[in-house]
Amino acid sequence: MQNPQPKTDWGVVASRAAGVLIFLAGILLAAGLCAAAPPPSNPIPSIFAPHSTPADFINHLSLFVLGICGLIFAVVFTLLCYAIVKFRSRAGDAEREPAQVYGSTQIELAWTVIPVLIVVVLFLASARVIHAVQDAPEPPGALDVTVIGHQFWWEFRYPGLGVVTANELHIPVSDSAHPTPTFLKLFSADTDHSFWVPQLAGKTDLIPNHPNEMWVDPHRTGLFLGQCAQYCGTQHAKMLLAVSVDSAEDFAAWARAQKQPGFQDEKENAGRRVFETNACMNCHAVSGTAATGRFGPDLTHLMSRRTIAAGAAENTAQNLRLWIQDPDALKPGSLMPAMQLADSDLDALVRYLGTLK
Repeated sequence: MQNPQPKTDWGVVASRAAGVLIFLAGILLAAGLCAAAPPPSNPIPSIFAPHSTPADFINHLSLFVLGICGLIFAVVFTLLCYAIVKFRSRAGDAEREPAQVYGSTQIELAWTVIPVLIVVVLFLASARVIHAVQDAPEPPGALDVTVIGHQFWWEFRYPGLGVVTANELHIPVSDSAHPTPTFLKLFSADTDHSFWVPQLAGKTDLIPNHPNEMWVDPHRTGLFLGQCAQYCGTQHAKMLLAVSVDSAEDFAAWARAQKQPGFQDEKENAGRRVFETNACMNCHAVSGTAATGRFGPDLTHLMSRRTIAAGAAENTAQNLRLWIQDPDALKPGSLMPAMQLADSDLDALVRYLGTLK
């Protein structure tokens, strides 16, 4: 007795095809949303909204690769649908054997040569961008910045300006009339980190005892966010990068302010004594004082920064007090110790730090 041949359920086929089309439409919609340039007041890290030459190179390469992969997908999907429809099971097929095909030189050459050509094209396109981005020499007139990754914060040093800051990088805009690229030299103080600001450049690793370099030339002013893109420990996820691209005038004003020694308010001498007589000064530096620590961020102009704890919280007196009293409350697993200060000393210390602008 012969088994009856199953009939094709066209409803199931149609529903699956519709699901695939909806999935593809969702991908295209997400790409379109990412491609929309975010306003400066609401920065969204996205490779689809480049604002620097290295990011432009990477964006163009990404779209090129995406286009080729989309074309391959469309061809394969079309052939798959054609095969499903044309060679579907029909009544009477059980009575005969399908035609046996043992090989086709033309088809085998096609599916060998075409993929090889595609891989060669993608390789050459990627190598061209990598060479342009990574092998570019330091341009004349560039701003030099030394970036040091720590667990779990960023240190920025400007050798030519004598400025040291943390977590919030300030660089000048580089327009066609006055090109001012920024050349970054990347170091690690402990373990592997990765410097990534998607709208300005690609990822570059910070490896102990292996200096790396990268450059950016932002085309507009604004705030651009990034992240440590290499797992570096417990608080890797809270190691935010904030790059403030300033106009030439604003950057010069910021640099002048950062060169000034820490503001000393005689009214807050009690807080300064707390800072200098506890372990604070062993890790942190404040210019103009005896504090010259290098294990933690330089606090000379702490209140000029938007956030504390590498972006974990807004820089407010309340958050600053909590950060000193119980660092794990804001950043569990951070390497900053709880200071165990009396409430009066803690309040005096917070008031003193609030004067460091």
